[in-house]
Amino acid sequence: MTDGARNESGGLRRVRIDPVTRVEGHGRVTLLLDENNRVAQARLHIVEFRGFEKFIQGRPCEEVPILVQRLCGICPVSHLLAASKVLDQLAGVERLTPAAQKQRRLLHLGQVLQSHALHFFYLAAPDLLFGFDSEAQRRNIIGMLERNRDIALQGIRIRKYGQEVIRIICGKRIHGTGPLPGGMNKPLTGADRDHLLADIEQVVRWCQEGLALVRGIYLGNKEYQTRFAVFPSNFLSLVRPDGALELYDGRLRARDAEGQTVFDQVECRDYQRHLREEVRSWSYMKFPFLRALGSGNGWYRVGPLARINNCDSITTPLAEQARREFVQHGAGRPVHASLACHWARMIEALHCAEAIRELLDDPELLGRDLLVEGETSRREAVGVIEAPRGTLFHHYRIDGEGLVAKANLIVSTTSNNQAMNEAIRRVAAEYLDGRTLTEGLLNHIEVAIRAYDPCLSCATHALGRMPLRVELYDAGGELLNTLVKNGK
Repeated sequence: MTDGARNESGGLRRVRIDPVTRVEGHGRVTLLLDENNRVAQARLHIVEFRGFEKFIQGRPCEEVPILVQRLCGICPVSHLLAASKVLDQLAGVERLTPAAQKQRRLLHLGQVLQSHALHFFYLAAPDLLFGFDSEAQRRNIIGMLERNRDIALQGIRIRKYGQEVIRIICGKRIHGTGPLPGGMNKPLTGADRDHLLADIEQVVRWCQEGLALVRGIYLGNKEYQTRFAVFPSNFLSLVRPDGALELYDGRLRARDAEGQTVFDQVECRDYQRHLREEVRSWSYMKFPFLRALGSGNGWYRVGPLARINNCDSITTPLAEQARREFVQHGAGRPVHASLACHWARMIEALHCAEAIRELLDDPELLGRDLLVEGETSRREAVGVIEAPRGTLFHHYRIDGEGLVAKANLIVSTTSNNQAMNEAIRRVAAEYLDGRTLTEGLLNHIEVAIRAYDPCLSCATHALGRMPLRVELYDAGGELLNTLVKNGK
């Protein structure tokens, strides 16, 4: 759907791309063109409202981890674990048993591994391998299987392995159970461990090959490094006390566009002292920013690119070697190219596979002591985890009856909101200005959005069934071009 109406404030013409395809949920892009058909404004609007922060109010806090994982069918484990970390604190539990802690880490590594494989091999690789302007019909996993079968099968099998980790711990691959306040609900058996050990060496090799693939594509294309959605930003992530990459636990670190530290080793419970959220009338998503830098300059990126830029090391050897190559490419400064997200994502996938292998060899993983009882309960707590797409905040306050009185969630895509808008503006100005619209040019905008793997609500399952009609009008109201995408 498009709208060629005149913008009352400045005589600009509007082109509306509605909906944006191959993202999880409902969004649209609005472009405002001046009289020379130059892009004066580009915005990503998130137009669905889900309201989880409101409808969990009044529910018993024990129900929350199971409820909030329904936010997403791709990364439910991340919400399950973030909320479970809150419940640990509400129950007065400061530290889990080694077996419970390592089970949760294993579960989260499986989640990040399968999500990264899904995004890179299913959604990103078709654009990178076939080209942004290639036939739309083959820019999907089916096209990958037809033209690059071995690569596609690697992605499918890596994701299957990550889902198998989740199934073994949670009982099923999506929306299972496992974490309890203070621990886990059942031990991991030797047979379960041996089942996962059987394929882990192959998974590590596949991740190495996937990493080599994306690294070669990115470094082999100067445009990706210097022109396509490249812009400076701040970065936020969790790190360990020694500054190493941390996905499950840790403290907050923020760095600016030059790599200088804004804050470091901030306790997660103190996040509101350092972050704020801004509301804008044209989107249901908030716009978080670093308080120290203000709303204009303080917006930041989260996710694989932020984590690799922010951390000082990675604890697994193959991923650490890959991180050093990434840092060397940046020549001592953060890497700001949006498509470098894919390179960083596959470094993390390799780390997850290596870390899974280490955990499976750890005898404490099979321990049967899984629950800790707290001594002093709390009324308010914060749980933070690195979801596949970035830093995820769950903050709950309960009343005297144990019912949720207030909830605040900052999901990863929310933190990347401003970055996605900036990516759209850069791509629109660079590639669409004054040109006749084609499906391939429109796909440039979608490629920029997809680099951040936005999690809006699983619209990827509707691939090929979401019609898109775009009409381009000039400043005089004359129809210049019409494009129908995914129409029947």
